[in-house]
Amino acid sequence: QTERYAGSVVCLCVCACLTLNSVPLAPARGPSRGGPPRQGGYGWGPARSRRSWVWNQFFVLEEYTGDEPLYVGKLHSDMDRGDGQVTYVLSGEGAPSIFTIDPNTGDIHATKRLDREAQAYYTLRAQARDRASARPVEPESQFVVKVQDINDNEPRFLDGPYAASVPEMSPMGTSVVTVVATDADDPTYGNSARVVYSILQGQPYFSVEPKTGLIRTALADMDRESRDQYLLVIQAKDMVGQMGGLSGTTSVTVTLSDVNDNPPHFYQSYQYLVPESAPLASLVAKVKAVDSDLGSNADVDYSILDGDPLGMFRIVTDRETQEGLLTLQKVLDYEARPSYTLTVEVTNRYVDPRFVALGPFSDRATVRLLVKNVDEPPVFSSDLAKMAVSEAVDVGTSVGRVSALDPDSTNSPVRYSIDRNTDLERYFHIDGSTGELRTARLLDRELVSLHNITVTASESLDPSQVGTSVVLISVTDVNDNAPAFAIDYQPFVCENARSGQVIETISAVDRDEPQTGHRFLFSLLSPGDGATANFTLRDNQDNTASVLTRRAGFLRRERPLHLLPVLISDAGPPALSSTGTLSVRVCACDADGGRSLCGEESSLLRAAGLSPAALLSILACLLLLLGEGHTDLLTPPLVHESVHECLYEWVNVRQ
Repeated sequence: QTERYAGSVVCLCVCACLTLNSVPLAPARGPSRGGPPRQGGYGWGPARSRRSWVWNQFFVLEEYTGDEPLYVGKLHSDMDRGDGQVTYVLSGEGAPSIFTIDPNTGDIHATKRLDREAQAYYTLRAQARDRASARPVEPESQFVVKVQDINDNEPRFLDGPYAASVPEMSPMGTSVVTVVATDADDPTYGNSARVVYSILQGQPYFSVEPKTGLIRTALADMDRESRDQYLLVIQAKDMVGQMGGLSGTTSVTVTLSDVNDNPPHFYQSYQYLVPESAPLASLVAKVKAVDSDLGSNADVDYSILDGDPLGMFRIVTDRETQEGLLTLQKVLDYEARPSYTLTVEVTNRYVDPRFVALGPFSDRATVRLLVKNVDEPPVFSSDLAKMAVSEAVDVGTSVGRVSALDPDSTNSPVRYSIDRNTDLERYFHIDGSTGELRTARLLDRELVSLHNITVTASESLDPSQVGTSVVLISVTDVNDNAPAFAIDYQPFVCENARSGQVIETISAVDRDEPQTGHRFLFSLLSPGDGATANFTLRDNQDNTASVLTRRAGFLRRERPLHLLPVLISDAGPPALSSTGTLSVRVCACDADGGRSLCGEESSLLRAAGLSPAALLSILACLLLLLGEGHTDLLTPPLVHESVHECLYEWVNVRQ
């Protein structure tokens, strides 16, 4: 038994059934022993083998559509003597749902249609058993049933439909896009999965390489402006394109992208009517050149080549519409020039050097501008007139004259007037016919040094036409103000002052403004009280003067205050002067020269024998008494000569 198992084998063959250490036998013409005729393949008769197992195997064609189960092959064991004692058992993939075995004969059939693309082979296990005991008479063996491919799948374009672009004017043979078709059939068996490509629609503009599916341009210099899109139909056919092969198609939309191969063109000349009153920077005309290209390839720039030597106009490009916008740069005057004829050029902003030979990428057009005459207001000879007049002139003095004319051909007479909102005090008057300005009031430079008035000129024939001009009248200065102290000086001298010590530096101011600048002179007048014996004045030659002591030692008990009259003069002409008095107080000073008690403020306190702090305390008490109703302290009998007596009676009253 052991030796029989060891000598058994299951053989799997493609073309014929072989036994171990045997050669293929010629196919039998008739049916197999003990089984039906073989279907879907070749059949072989039994062969003498050194092993116990013998069976036949065939490739099973997929997609079998017959009415009967498809015969696959036959299993046979040498232990089978044909007496019905051996039964055959099949297990593994698809058994028994797809593959069945006749337990008596060992014939295997496929009961369902097979699809190689779903499963290409099945692994099965076979065994011969004793019918009575169900014990195996042979060891179990494994074999494979392969599903043979047929051409049952057409090529498919999994990424289709396609969209691609190629620049216009491309040379013939320019690559556009590669299409790829896949075939689910077996690429290792026959030609079922070998596809070739062809173009069904899109000729003669494009071609496709049969083996790679690469689409190329078949014509040179295709023009986007003539046709910008092509719909191609590409076919992929298996069986290397032979008759009977299956095919699939896809569409390819090819768009020609734009290049700058077209220059801009003007298709007309232009004429516009522009009123001479058009404001500066206003739009007076529009021009537009047509460029068949797209995007930046159609961007253009405009320029004025001729007809505008004075720079009256300026042209710029509207980036949104690619129009040329002509604007006014200087004021138009119909009477001076009634029309302008301009030559405008348009050029592509970006030129592709590959297509320079198609140029020039520019064009020109004529733009005629007709200036429309309008009734204009009078025009002054100057928009701003400057005049000057002395503040010393009499009323009615002529200041100057303005002049305005009607620019129109009618040359209407004009009438002049002053806008009184600019001369509320009515300092000036204007002659309505001549435009002469005169003073109507006395002027004072120190009050108003500059008069800014507006003069109007209106047409006599049409008073609604009014022109204006600004007149600046400067009032020139005369020396009519005497100098005076710059500030209210509060000089003091210490009791221990030295002789020649500077106690104050004074300066002066003058409301006049002489052209050469101020020059002040200072001198000390003698008041008759001996003040000049105590003090002197030194001119510093810089419009200041210093007050100095002439002696040392001052006693505030003897004389707490000194009055110094100072004469201040200017340089004219004519020279004017004024006198200012300096009140010099005598003060008790500390070691650093800082004053502590000065002049008359100490005499009252000294009489009361009180310090300033004590006096403040007494005053606080008086205010408190007033709050308590003791108003009798303010009656005349209580008014005394000194603070001491007042305090004494105040104490008696409180008692």
